Amino acid sequence: MALLEEPIKEVRTLKNFIGGEWVESSGQLVDVVNPVAGQTIARVPISTKEELDAAVEAAKNAFPDWRATPPVARARCLFRLKELLEGCFEEISRIQTQEHGKTIDESRGETRRGIENVEVACGIATLMQGLYSEDIAAGIDEYLIRQPLGVFGIIAPFNFPFMIPLWSAPYAVATGNCVVIKPSPEVPISQTRLAELTEEAGIPPGVWNVVHGGGTVGNAMLEHRDIVGITFVGSTPTARLVYQRCGDTGKRVIAQGGAKNFMVVMPDCNVDRTIPALMTSFFGNTGQRCLSGANLVIVGEDDSFYDNFLKRVAEAASRIVIGYGLDESVQMGPLRDGEKKARIIGYIESGTREGATLRLDGREDFNIVGDYPRTCFLGATIFEHVSPDMRIGREEIFGPVMSVMRARDLDHAIEMANANPFGNGHAIFTSNGGYAREFRYRVISGNVGINVGIVAPMAFFPFSGMKESFFGVLHTQGQEAIRFFTESKVVIERWF
Repeated sequence: MALLEEPIKEVRTLKNFIGGEWVESSGQLVDVVNPVAGQTIARVPISTKEELDAAVEAAKNAFPDWRATPPVARARCLFRLKELLEGCFEEISRIQTQEHGKTIDESRGETRRGIENVEVACGIATLMQGLYSEDIAAGIDEYLIRQPLGVFGIIAPFNFPFMIPLWSAPYAVATGNCVVIKPSPEVPISQTRLAELTEEAGIPPGVWNVVHGGGTVGNAMLEHRDIVGITFVGSTPTARLVYQRCGDTGKRVIAQGGAKNFMVVMPDCNVDRTIPALMTSFFGNTGQRCLSGANLVIVGEDDSFYDNFLKRVAEAASRIVIGYGLDESVQMGPLRDGEKKARIIGYIESGTREGATLRLDGREDFNIVGDYPRTCFLGATIFEHVSPDMRIGREEIFGPVMSVMRARDLDHAIEMANANPFGNGHAIFTSNGGYAREFRYRVISGNVGINVGIVAPMAFFPFSGMKESFFGVLHTQGQEAIRFFTESKVVIERWF
């Protein structure tokens, strides 16, 4: 595709995908806005409870036949879906950039990770195998089989509109369940395109459903008696509420929340490789990642190392190219909307009030490539002299803000990280295997990086989380997703 070519060329009113049909919603329509220039690129319905009920009913009716479909036949649908996704790879990536604002390379990475989850789920015939033991007692055998449960709800966030539903949906469908997906109304277009491809791949009507909307649809999913489980990704307060509500109604649940990730830098790190990793971690996706770096902890009392290292970090951050993500030269796009920008500016103002020092002020110190309004754009921001008890040091900002702290030694750095209520994706940068092992062993974080700034697990590993970053037992992706979307039935058998 040519530079800046946009796959979304006209304003389209989106429909729900229910029982294999594209159905107009009776709900209010809201604009989907490209955050770069502020233009409307689609209109999405805020669907009603009754429309969610219709999708659940369609999924419930489709479940018996889909459950009875052999796993290898279900996998063939996913193989076809993977092939279609590969053929539409660039289109889907550009849709994400248009609706979200991230750079095209970030969108391509998201598309690839989403496809990888479909690819892993294609192995369902093996992944779903059970266990067998002969002669557990005289003439008695025992075995375990994994059975699907019914209809699952998937509630998606705004920051990874294509990928995150694919942490769950392929595994749910491969194991014989049916799904109802609620995309974020801010970024619903890529999920609409994905549903079109599931239809083309031959996934039967009712197995894969999409209902657009907001809180009404989300609450209806949590309350619906025929939805047996929910997967959710979003803020910690909402994740906690989802977890509680699912407990009240007896649903199984994966609720992934927020983060405040510590990037710990030891004086023996490879500086030339560490700084680019930090740029991607803190400022990639405009900081709108649950795996984004938040607090940079520089270890040791060597002022010379601290000063030189931070000087290079600030210089690298100041050179980040900002603009429309479809421009291949751009390294950071806009925030999703003006409200999110205002929230982050509030945190910057809070940091200055609490005594932190602005090394780089993203409110002013940036230029945009191209003639675009600054409504949703914010430059990289770096604070020095941050303490863990400041708001910018303890709360999730979800934007391109780096809070720099100092630690006496590795023990002190680990204590700082573990004192924070979140535990999603901490990392250490070092050339010392002993330091790396100590950090990996002691830090309380579901995902841990060793010289890796974005601790994103591959699709065949679980996307983990600890403390207030995760509520539940099993996680999305890989074998844990298979366990979540199935029940273990144990059969004890004797024949006379």
